[in-house]
Amino acid sequence: MKNILTFLFLACASMSYAQKIRLKVEGQKDTTVFLIKYFGSRLNYADTAQMKNGEVIFDGKKQKAGIVGLLLPGQKYFEFVYNNEDVYLETKGPDFMANMVIKKSEENKIFIPYVKYISSKKGEAGKLGEQRAKLKDTDAEYKTLSESIDALNKEVDEYQKNIVATNPSMLVGKIVQMSIDVFVPEIPKNEKGEIIDSNFRYKYYFEHYWDNVDLKTDALVNNPIFHNKLEFYFGKNMMIQHWDTIIKYAFKFCDGLDPKSKMYEYSVGWIASTFGKSQIMGMDKVYLYMLNRYFCTTDPATGKSPATWVAEDKFEELCKDLKWKLNLVVGAKPYNLILRDTTDTKWLDFYSLKSEYTILYFWDPECGHCKKVTPKLVTLYNEKFKNRNIEVFAVGKGIGKDFEAWKKYIRENNLNFINVAVTNSIYETAKATPEKLVPVYVGEKGKPTTLESLNFQTTYDLYSTPRIFVLDKDKKIIAKNLSISQLEDLMDNLQGKKDLPKLFEEDKEEAEHMQQNN
Repeated sequence: MKNILTFLFLACASMSYAQKIRLKVEGQKDTTVFLIKYFGSRLNYADTAQMKNGEVIFDGKKQKAGIVGLLLPGQKYFEFVYNNEDVYLETKGPDFMANMVIKKSEENKIFIPYVKYISSKKGEAGKLGEQRAKLKDTDAEYKTLSESIDALNKEVDEYQKNIVATNPSMLVGKIVQMSIDVFVPEIPKNEKGEIIDSNFRYKYYFEHYWDNVDLKTDALVNNPIFHNKLEFYFGKNMMIQHWDTIIKYAFKFCDGLDPKSKMYEYSVGWIASTFGKSQIMGMDKVYLYMLNRYFCTTDPATGKSPATWVAEDKFEELCKDLKWKLNLVVGAKPYNLILRDTTDTKWLDFYSLKSEYTILYFWDPECGHCKKVTPKLVTLYNEKFKNRNIEVFAVGKGIGKDFEAWKKYIRENNLNFINVAVTNSIYETAKATPEKLVPVYVGEKGKPTTLESLNFQTTYDLYSTPRIFVLDKDKKIIAKNLSISQLEDLMDNLQGKKDLPKLFEEDKEEAEHMQQNN
């Protein structure tokens, strides 16, 4: 009997401490409602339940800490904080937040009044700003309004700091702290009162940007504030938009996070995704380096990828041909290509060229876009590049019937730059006796070409044509996937001839097609 009573006591105790999220909306009809949650800036469905008599209960044990919300029919919703405690809130429309009553929840006893306060002060500041915008900065009232706005900002700042100081261990305290900008001290001056470093304020702000964010608290990822800070940090207002700069600070930031945390998952995923979708030439380098470091590698301890949130069947597609793609980013020196010219006897390669710049051009005589771009490149070469030590190394298709078609196109369209291909004879030899063409072991001498040359479509990630790479005198990539107009502008600028008349105006369709290869 004693054992049964003990069991019942423990069961009841367990039930009494189960976290519940109880929400009541006055006047709401019986309906299906959703608990929604943030992951960065994205709002996702977290749970579904039936609301009866305006009330709904969700199981808190199934939820992660962070900012969550109740989504009602008509895309109406309100937000609150959940941090592994019982929550009981009551409200009514149309302004759910203004009418919010906290029946139970220590976090929301601070968070809800804070949101109301900030909303109110934003409204006040907005009205003052509108009044000031109608005035000139020389008007007396302009100064008065500015002082009022400054006083309002100071009041908000003190309010936020007080919440942080009195609630340092609570999630709401950390959320508010994350919202506060880092304090930047006055610019240091020497004994004469002269500024020592004019960039001090920027450098200090950049170095201390994350001081107010507890990067060890995963719950902070589950609200849009963290996303906004991440976006601003890697954006043009904060960081030089150069791929190598972004890679440097992306690695530094992500390497400092716990690899098992949601903070790591979101940051790594967001940086890779953001720059992977960028249409800016060269930014694919950020994406590929992120893949190489955080996705397509293995943890020595587990033998698995650090990107534990990615499904196993996705890695093959994600990491396919990464070795070759990493060799095609701006700043890399791509593999040399040693192929035959139209005589099918002479081997040519671009590493041997002494040109100041080399244009690698991959094309196909049967490709629609190539038929538009190739004649333009011929004109550009003849009228500008040939006499300015800019060489074009064009790689076409020469296997089977394509060999004669390739030679015919070159002849009829006067492609008088360097033209090479994997010719049909090379292809047949490679199938039958590849050891005649490429080294069998590393370092073997006396072979006319390389495996990378024979497989140039994989080596250069050629899933569409035409494709252009611009190389400097050291044969490093400085630009790629340019339209002919962009190529002309670049070369004129690089060689100090930007005032020369342009042969080609921008072709939007051509530029968009080239951009798709980024």
